[in-house]
Amino acid sequence: MCGVLRAAGIEVWFDQSELRGGDAWDQSIRKQIKTCALFVPVISKHTHERCEGYFRLEWKLAVDRCHLMAADKAFLVPVVIDDTPDDDERVPEKFRELQWTRLPEGNTRPEFVTRIQQLLSGSPTLTRSAAPVSAGRPPRLTSGWLAVAILLAALAAYLLAEKPWTSKPAPHSKPAASADTPVAFNPPPHSIAVLPFTNMSGDVSQGYFADGLAEEIINTLSHIDSLRVTGRTSSFSMRGQGLDIGAIARRLNVGSILEGSVRRSETKIRVTTQLLDVKTGFQIWSQAYDQGISDVFRIQTEIARSVANHLDVELTGLAVARLGVGGTQNVDALDAYLRATHIYESAVAADDFRRAAAGYDTAIARDPRFAAAHAMRANAIAVESVRSTNTRERAEFSRQAMLSAEHAVSLAPDFAEAYATRGFVRTVALLDFGDSEDFARAARLAPGSAFVQARLGVYSDFIGRSDVAIAADRRAIELDPEFMVTRNNYADALIAARRYDEALAAIEEAKKRSVKHPDEWLEDTAVIYLAMGRADQARELCAKTVGGPEPFYGCLAMAYHALGQATASDEAYRQFLERDGVTRIYERAAICAQLGRTAEALSSLRGAVDVRDPDLQHLRTDWRLDGLRNTPEYKAIERELHFPP
Repeated sequence: MCGVLRAAGIEVWFDQSELRGGDAWDQSIRKQIKTCALFVPVISKHTHERCEGYFRLEWKLAVDRCHLMAADKAFLVPVVIDDTPDDDERVPEKFRELQWTRLPEGNTRPEFVTRIQQLLSGSPTLTRSAAPVSAGRPPRLTSGWLAVAILLAALAAYLLAEKPWTSKPAPHSKPAASADTPVAFNPPPHSIAVLPFTNMSGDVSQGYFADGLAEEIINTLSHIDSLRVTGRTSSFSMRGQGLDIGAIARRLNVGSILEGSVRRSETKIRVTTQLLDVKTGFQIWSQAYDQGISDVFRIQTEIARSVANHLDVELTGLAVARLGVGGTQNVDALDAYLRATHIYESAVAADDFRRAAAGYDTAIARDPRFAAAHAMRANAIAVESVRSTNTRERAEFSRQAMLSAEHAVSLAPDFAEAYATRGFVRTVALLDFGDSEDFARAARLAPGSAFVQARLGVYSDFIGRSDVAIAADRRAIELDPEFMVTRNNYADALIAARRYDEALAAIEEAKKRSVKHPDEWLEDTAVIYLAMGRADQARELCAKTVGGPEPFYGCLAMAYHALGQATASDEAYRQFLERDGVTRIYERAAICAQLGRTAEALSSLRGAVDVRDPDLQHLRTDWRLDGLRNTPEYKAIERELHFPP
């Protein structure tokens, strides 16, 4: 009904898809009922079956407004979509005074649209026999004001209280373009973003559960080959920005958006969802799930199936088998997992990754076969390994991370994230670059996963496969455009490929989207200038950091050396050693290679291997080491770290 009326140029405010204002939803609907030109209650068997519900208050508000109107003013336009009788005792008496329009299953006839247009335009009143809606006419519309017809579906109105959507309404005539995107909008087919679900549990601390459920749906959808699913970072970054659905869609370049809410009690869970076509503004599908808490796993799978079906994506047997892979049927384990993931994703404190790992330990204790918990534990511990400056601690973290990753793969052989995690741990924590199969397997299992594509891109960059790295990074950026880590990785891959102009452009694009201060990109840009032979510009950028919290003395040393200013170069290098020489051993090797201190560079490289310096990831592609690559010492280190030929 909405679609047909909107196609005729009538602006429709529909309570099932327009309410997104959090606590303001009650105020919003009261305002609409108070100001609309026509009120169209949709009557069905659900109206009769539900003796209580918010839709009844909506109906009362509309009837109350009628009492302030002249007797000949048309306002109520009751529509019945099944065989509910005209004298239904549970419908307001004011509705029963009017002749109802019958539109079986909502199939909207042209005559109905014409009648609505007549009522909105102020055409002469039709006789009761000729007018299946109501007698009278509304006042003429003043210039510049669009008529609004409210469609209040009884069942939808009942679900409304569980669905105060967090974003602003989708446009209906044509989506409004945001300021930073072009007017033309042609998103990829079968593309979707899942926005963070609204926590309706009445307890702010339950927000992790609503976020976690949305993230799990993202992960599930990403295993469907034909879907293009926006990554978590980008989808969740839209929260609180005040953008309407059209602007969000353009920002994320998707054709559809799934949003929802979660209300959780000790034994029950209520999840409401709606899928929107952002180009038309129409709702494609909506559903409410009011189940026992243990049914949350089935709800996730059903939502994924419904989204695929309504986007006309074929679910093969293999795709169905992947839905929910790596998960758990234990509610307590899921709860602990979602809590830990919330800590992991929002980590800011030094011990957050350890806290996340402890949370995954709790989830695993409650369900030892929970593969996703093992995989995320491996990720958290691997990050701790990279962050640690203690060689022995770093080795122990790496060992634990690998054990967890191996266990995740063994528990769920079709779980893409488990393979991507195992490859990540092997290369980043263990500094073993000899096996690419994990990343290839993950990409085959979940080609639509931004997480998987990003991991594939990083590994390919490390081993010098720049073509694969750039393609994977681009794919990851398409899927998760707001994730700055991938944009940094993309710039690194371009630098490794010696495509410096493109790398500078990539950094500029990242700066536009990043919340970081522009000065935080100085070193990245300066290093590119050094690689391009633009030492003056590099020196100028690096000099800006002196006196700041992280002065780039190593960059200055290389820039001054390139400019032939030996004294200044030596002083900057001394400052680097004093500040970072003990902890950044690989960086010391790279700087020395550029300063012509070959023996010191090779000695530092050997020292970096001995302490398992994580920056050795860049050994194969770092342009600063080009002068060392033919030395026996360098070749021996490459073999030791199992870099492929």
